Amino acid sequence: MSVRGSSDRGSHRRWRWVRGLRARLALAISLILFVSLGTAFIATYRGTGTQVRNQIDQDLKTDARAVDDRLGYDTRPRALVTAAEIYIQDRRSYGATARLYLIRVRGGTIVSNLPELSPEEEGDQRVGRDVLGPRRESGEARALRTADLGLSTVRVNDEPLRLYFVSVIRGGRKVAEVGVGESAASVGRAQSGVARTFLVAGSLTLLVAIGLGFAFATRLSKPLRRMATTAAEVTAGDLSQRIGSRGPRDEVRVLSDAFDSMLDRLEDAFARQRGFVADASHELRTPLTVIRGQLEVLARQRDVRQEDVRHVDEVVRTEVLRMERLVEDLLLLARADEGELVRPGTVDLAPFVEELFDSLTLTADRRFELGELPQGRLIADEDRIAQVVRNLARNAVEHTGPQGLVRLTVTPLGRSRIEFALEDDGPGIPPEQRDRVFDRFHRTDTARARRTGGAGLGLAIARAIVEAHGGRIYASSSPEGGARVAFVLPGFRAAGRRAGREQPARS
Repeated sequence: MSVRGSSDRGSHRRWRWVRGLRARLALAISLILFVSLGTAFIATYRGTGTQVRNQIDQDLKTDARAVDDRLGYDTRPRALVTAAEIYIQDRRSYGATARLYLIRVRGGTIVSNLPELSPEEEGDQRVGRDVLGPRRESGEARALRTADLGLSTVRVNDEPLRLYFVSVIRGGRKVAEVGVGESAASVGRAQSGVARTFLVAGSLTLLVAIGLGFAFATRLSKPLRRMATTAAEVTAGDLSQRIGSRGPRDEVRVLSDAFDSMLDRLEDAFARQRGFVADASHELRTPLTVIRGQLEVLARQRDVRQEDVRHVDEVVRTEVLRMERLVEDLLLLARADEGELVRPGTVDLAPFVEELFDSLTLTADRRFELGELPQGRLIADEDRIAQVVRNLARNAVEHTGPQGLVRLTVTPLGRSRIEFALEDDGPGIPPEQRDRVFDRFHRTDTARARRTGGAGLGLAIARAIVEAHGGRIYASSSPEGGARVAFVLPGFRAAGRRAGREQPARS
């Protein structure tokens, strides 16, 4: 049983290696090289055959012209036959190392160094006699005797013969035909040599290519294998793992860096989520604990007075309202995460800000100032922008004392952006906390938050709304030394300016 299981595991590992990236890359490289070598072999094989054949043809044409010159200018058939026989006598019989010469003289006489085509020794060399009588003529001889002018290929002695025939012209008329042939077996031999060379060299090249391809694929896929290992560890719950690729900044390095950046954001998101859940649980637990404590105190009393009931009712209502606000804020942030928070429309900026400013002055005994307003229109969700300004104003009021200053300014930035800013003369925001004040459940002053009942979501909601509009929000110091929280929105079209206002603190 164990032997079979071990065999199955080994087979699985081998199959996984075959399916692996390294094997596929090495196989792809080898396949490309194989196709390239095959293409080169076909081109070289055919090119070699063509080159050797062309050389044979050129030599045949040159030799045929030489035979034409040796026949002289006596156009009588007997003189032509005699000249042809003299030329043939100086040539060896056709074979592997000798060319075929064949002169067809007018009248039917054929003179050749091929024994089957030569005149017989029994006095048959009369002018005009065809030495190939019908009884002795074979198919090969007939093919040679009747071959057309120009280049052709016939088979003689079971070998291909490249044959060239040209007319002998004397005095403007054809008196004979000269044929020169050479075995075309050299074409096959040359092509066979090419095939053997490519077989040996190609096999060695493929073996080397497979080895080098696998080594190259191993090096190339190393970051990818680290990435796969890291992904598996992350899936198991370890978000601290990173690839940490080194080397040239190629595509794999870019992918590895992007993967590490994604893990950084993922780890940060999980940390924020854990903190968010813990803070939300704590914020919800506090009012529930207060409500339960009040009800337990009321239940332990034997003689319940009406004043105690009213007190418990007031406390319970306050805590329930606090939980409702918290739940509403959490739902709003969830909608922001899903991209369903804002519904942009056209906002007439100056009337909108003036109406919003008037509503702010009724909230607390603070000195409110409104800077000079630009005229124009803004593409935004009017209710959500008003919510952002109210959240920032509420935050400014909480951090300033009675008769403190809260200033609202609206300033165009360039042609299409607008900045809303809330400034106060309070203690300000420490520089190290200016980026964190927009985090969920973050409080710069925990004691004040407990007194006011805030959950630390106001600025987080403001940031979510601003970012949903494609803007940004940031904190800095005001000219009075307090806090300045501003946000910038796109989609503004200017049309003029309107004077500012000042609203004294309510007594």
